[in-house]
This record gives sequence, structure tokens and C-alpha cells, in this order.
Amino acid sequence: MTADGKNDGRAAIRFPQRLRKPALLLIVPTLAVLLMIVLLQRYLIYFPKKEPVILPEDAGLPAGRVKAISTETADGHALNGWLVGAEPGQRDATSKGTQQAGGETRLLLYFSGNAANRLYRVEEATTLNELGADVAIFDYRGYGENTGSPSEEGLAADARAMWRHALEECDVSSCRQIILVGESLGGGVATRLAAELCEAGTPPGGLVLRSTFSSLVDAGAYHYPWLPVRLFLRDRFASLERIPSVTCPILVLHGRQDRIVPFELGQRLFEAAPQMSHNGLAKQFVEFPGADHNDVLWIARNAYREAVGTFLDELGSARLEE
Repeated sequence: MTADGKNDGRAAIRFPQRLRKPALLLIVPTLAVLLMIVLLQRYLIYFPKKEPVILPEDAGLPAGRVKAISTETADGHALNGWLVGAEPGQRDATSKGTQQAGGETRLLLYFSGNAANRLYRVEEATTLNELGADVAIFDYRGYGENTGSPSEEGLAADARAMWRHALEECDVSSCRQIILVGESLGGGVATRLAAELCEAGTPPGGLVLRSTFSSLVDAGAYHYPWLPVRLFLRDRFASLERIPSVTCPILVLHGRQDRIVPFELGQRLFEAAPQMSHNGLAKQFVEFPGADHNDVLWIARNAYREAVGTFLDELGSARLEE
């Protein structure tokens, strides 16, 4: 109706009075839940176990082969970890994969998932030791004894500090002797570090990704399809965007029955990776048919060891041919 009382042909849209209260009862709690998730989302992503980590030997690690290590991030957080060395007999018995020219040993720099602390990765460290490699594993900020609170940018800073420590303090003579290994969310941390290093012209020796995602956004959208995850997630771990920059050799491992990070997300990440590395090695994807997310070392331990061991063999061969 216009000012002169004539109908302009447009009908006013009115929300029925009887539906207003039920609508408010639905909308207000929904908005409150969304706001809570936005504000508290990092508590839904990171599950650190904040506690003094017991002595390595109390965790089942051999005292003579474990060294406490620590480093400091650019923003002032001290990160504590362990350097777990392979037994000399293991090192001698392994094939060329863990040995460089001149008998130098490879170091696997391990990036953990989102929960607990390094005490809960003893099985991972000892399994990788069986391949004749030393393993350096740090806790992120806010995990174990470390100060601070985790975030994507914080973990990226932690990864850079861990890399510097591995390069400067561990028994390696070049970045090519260090292999990045990322588990679950740690795969997002390792992929970002690998991309940065490759773009800087200092690529690591290789990148191993186990049970990780194309992005945390994709994983979140899978678990919470009713939430606008793609709009409000702050820590995105956009590995799919970063992996094209990774020029070092790549191995992706994933359980076919993974219910936390669906198998398809691991495949999607692998497909986005360069076909060949800078030294001519093709990217590799290995699936574990019966494995879920957290049981790879129990369901597919031998297959896991064989896949990583073969990858290290190929790295060793490529290194010796250079």
C-alpha cells in the first residue's frame, strides 16, 4: 500500500504470530551453540596431556639410547623432547635405506597428533628405531611440561624450532638426512614445514604422512556436516594447498577403515602432491585395509614397517647416486 492509499501490488510478508515463539526457541539456542563452538573450538581440536613426562626408562625406552632434548621457539616457549637412538645392531642389520654415504645415519623428526604427549608415542619411536633410524620427538607448546597453548600458528613455530634443533644439534650434516614424519594432525604440521623448507631451497630428505587429512576443514566438515565449519574454523591446516610446494620424496600411509580421518581425505592429499620429487622419486601411497586411525601399529605393524623401510631404502639409493 502506497502513501496515497493505493495498493502497489506487493504483499507485506508477515511471520505468523503463533510461530514466532517456537522459532525463537529454536534459533536462540542454535546461535548460542554456534557461538560457543567458535569461541571454544581449540578445546575441541587439541587434547594435550599437561604433565611432567616421566623418565624415558620408566616409559619402556632404553636409558642408554634416549637423550633428553630441548629447544626454544622464536616466541619464547621451551619445547622438551627425546632423541631415541637405534641400537647399533639394528643400524648395522638394516639395509642401505637408513645409511647415507660415509655411514651417516638418518634422523626421523616426528610430529605427533593432537592428543596426549610424547610419552604416548613410545611404540612409534621404537618401531621406527627397528628400521635403524634415530627418532627425535618433541612435545608441542601446551603439551607435557611445555608452556603456552596450541594453535596452528603456534605449532608451525614449534616445528621450525624443532627443525633448527635437529639440524644444528643432532648428528646430521645436512637437511637431506632428516625425514619429517607426521601423524594425524601432525601431518598438517609436517606438510607445512616441508613446504616452507622446499620453497626456501632446503628440502628435507623426505616426508612421511600417516593417517592425515587434506585439511582440518575437510575433516571437521565430515564429522559436523550440520555446522558451518568452513566459515568459522580458525586453525585450518590447509595441507591440500601446501603439498604442491613439497619437492622432496613423499610417502602417504592410511588405514582403509579410518573413522577419524576418512581414507578419502588421505587420498585427496596424495593426489594433490607432485608426481615426482626433485631427485626423481615418484610419490607413494600405501593403504592398510584393516586399520582404523589409532590402531595402525597393532593391525598393520609389519606393513607399516615395510612401507617406511622401503621408502628409506629408496631415499638411500637416490642419495648414493647423487
